[in-house]
Amino acid sequence: MPVRRIPAGPRHPLALGLLLALSASVAQAQDAAPRSDPKTLDQVIVTGTRVSDRTVAESTAPIDIITPETLEATGTVELASALARALPSLNFPRPAITDGTDAVRPAQLRGLAPDQVLVLVNGKRRHTTALINLNGSQGRGSSPVDLNAIPIASIERVEVLRDGASAQYGSDAIAGVVNIVLKGSDSGGSIAARYGQYSAGDGEQYQLSGDAGFKLGENGKLHLAAQGGHQDQTNRARPFQGVVEQRYGDPEIDQGAISYNGEYSPTDYLTFYSFGSYSKRDVLSNGYFRFAGDPRNIPSIYPNGFLPQIHNISKDRAAVVGLRSETAGGTQIDLSYNYGHNGLTFDIENTLNRSLGPTSPTNFYAGALEVTQHVLNLDFTKSVDFGWQYPVTFAWGAEWRGEEFSERAGEPLSYANGGVPASNGQIIPGAQVFSGFRASDAGNFDRHSYSAYIDAEADLTEKFSAGVAARFESYSDFGDTTSGKLSARYAFTDKVALRATASTGFRAPSLQQQFFQSIATNFISGVPYEIGTFRVDNPAAVALGSEALKAEESTNYSLGLVLQPADGLYITVDAYKIEVEDRILLSENLTSAAVRNYLQANGYPGIGGGRYFTNAVDTDTQGVDVVATQAWDLDSGKFNLTLGYNYSKTEIDKIAPNPARLAAIDPNAVRIGRTEIGRITKGAPKDKFFLTGDWKTGNWGFAATATRYGEFTELHASDPLQDQTFGASWTLDLAASYRLNNWEFTLGGDNVLNEYPDESKLVRGTRNYLPYNTASPYGFNGAFGYFKIGYKW
Repeated sequence: MPVRRIPAGPRHPLALGLLLALSASVAQAQDAAPRSDPKTLDQVIVTGTRVSDRTVAESTAPIDIITPETLEATGTVELASALARALPSLNFPRPAITDGTDAVRPAQLRGLAPDQVLVLVNGKRRHTTALINLNGSQGRGSSPVDLNAIPIASIERVEVLRDGASAQYGSDAIAGVVNIVLKGSDSGGSIAARYGQYSAGDGEQYQLSGDAGFKLGENGKLHLAAQGGHQDQTNRARPFQGVVEQRYGDPEIDQGAISYNGEYSPTDYLTFYSFGSYSKRDVLSNGYFRFAGDPRNIPSIYPNGFLPQIHNISKDRAAVVGLRSETAGGTQIDLSYNYGHNGLTFDIENTLNRSLGPTSPTNFYAGALEVTQHVLNLDFTKSVDFGWQYPVTFAWGAEWRGEEFSERAGEPLSYANGGVPASNGQIIPGAQVFSGFRASDAGNFDRHSYSAYIDAEADLTEKFSAGVAARFESYSDFGDTTSGKLSARYAFTDKVALRATASTGFRAPSLQQQFFQSIATNFISGVPYEIGTFRVDNPAAVALGSEALKAEESTNYSLGLVLQPADGLYITVDAYKIEVEDRILLSENLTSAAVRNYLQANGYPGIGGGRYFTNAVDTDTQGVDVVATQAWDLDSGKFNLTLGYNYSKTEIDKIAPNPARLAAIDPNAVRIGRTEIGRITKGAPKDKFFLTGDWKTGNWGFAATATRYGEFTELHASDPLQDQTFGASWTLDLAASYRLNNWEFTLGGDNVLNEYPDESKLVRGTRNYLPYNTASPYGFNGAFGYFKIGYKW
């Protein structure tokens, strides 16, 4: 049976019926202001401060303001991809053949783990994805927020706080905070269409997007947005055994998303508000091709071999309802309820269960993962005048958070052992490329936490401002934790200021890390063993040294210089140091003969070892962010130039010794191997530089961005001679637009010089058909051209 050909259209109507707002502007954003408007230095920020009139230029910590024009000018409709092109410290690679990670890709900030970044929407905590990244990609072992579930058409701006903020916001805010502020106007709107394709002739994309604002009587407003589109697969695999059967690149995706943001004020002192979103992503990704003579194949079903595929559907929904009020004494009150849910299903297509023989089905339902978040917040803010030169802003509040994680079993045939041996005599059970979750893996798990915080911030003099914050949290599963933060800024003159912060932080172990389990049958020397990812409380994992997970703890320091030496010129330099203790990682597979023999002799028949999550590593990350922007008002129009640079280096301070139980079983066991060490310390580019210019003259707009991605390294599991460092690469993005009344037409290209990363040394032998490393920070698809047409009112 031939490989199933992929249909060229969307699978669900949501991707067809959405009318939405995405203007095709070519303006770009800068570290502290959008490139199209330097006055954004005076824009009031809502992230990292509770002072009502704090601006970007006055912030005690580095803040990036990313405008919708910047997001749209990047040429992508993925929020994470757009942020990676606008922020020098954000990394968003495009892994392939990594199971569910192809569908829900993680992003990194300042070289840390994807789940060490807190994501907010309108200042409220966003829920994470249900997926846990288990395969060989950056962010292995993490379950971060799915940024691409939020439509770009809905976004007013993105505020990125590049600083530890657990004392202000709670768990996860170790590397920083991404706050997505939704459009909320009661009028205006836009609609846009976009089409693009890679120069290799594949990866065709088309999208529709739009937004619109409406009045709700005299005292209310509602803003709606939506986005939908389709993306074909890309393929950069090369011939093997004379033909190209493998597919290696981006998956096929159909996605649609809608959002709303509204409020109603029946009185001057009371406002009811609500916002939310829903998205559905339908993804078809690929495994490794099984050739006709492969023992895993059944020739009567697939005479020419087969390419197994994973069909994921991710459904994401979120809603916040709340009220804001102000007392007669000037105390501002914010009470809110926050709901979030993500579900991810796994259907395996164009495959078989070899152990069922020629009667095996070729499609299986392999199970599902779900996460749910409930958050209640009560926040107070009050400005108090002590008779000093300026008042002090106090903020305090409390939070209750409930979290749930569910793992659903697949159909029994997706993991069954039918007993029919392969041509080599082995029995190979389960759906190939992804064996279904077993009934013994399934379960429902939950926890809750309480927290309280206090925050004070003030301009103590005309030149000196400072802040202090503290937070206490109590979790039902691992206990209590306390974090604090100090921040200060001193302006030597109007043009030179120094800012610094020191804080402690934490990240609670996710329910996915504690309770995800997936066990499959593997053959070692012809003998079947049950091996997989075990829950930390699974008796077999406990026998191998697993322990209850505890929170990661961090210490953050930053020191920054803010310069405004001339009109239109703005420069920031921020150095940082982030120490993380008890970092949670997924161990290596523990499957040595000593481990297997111990398990077989001590009440675990059929269990041959596996892996589990562990607080085994302490890391130290140091780096610097530099951003400079210059704006000119010329006779021929406006010209803006922005430079961004990030350098980041992570080192491992300590790897915990093996637990006594594991050491007694196998003194040579390795829980954290060379490959994982390489991902943490060398897997992301050590530096990144971009230079962007945009020029607007008359009805025309032109933009160009040159980006240099620094080198990264992959460490071999056991042989240092097989380590490879992938060299730095330059990409160039260009766009030109023309405005005609309310219309705008844009023609653009990303990576127009068709740059590809270095080829892997592993192209020799059986892997010579997969030439590129999936950790490449800009992917490996080559040049992409697109056309956009938009209308605004």
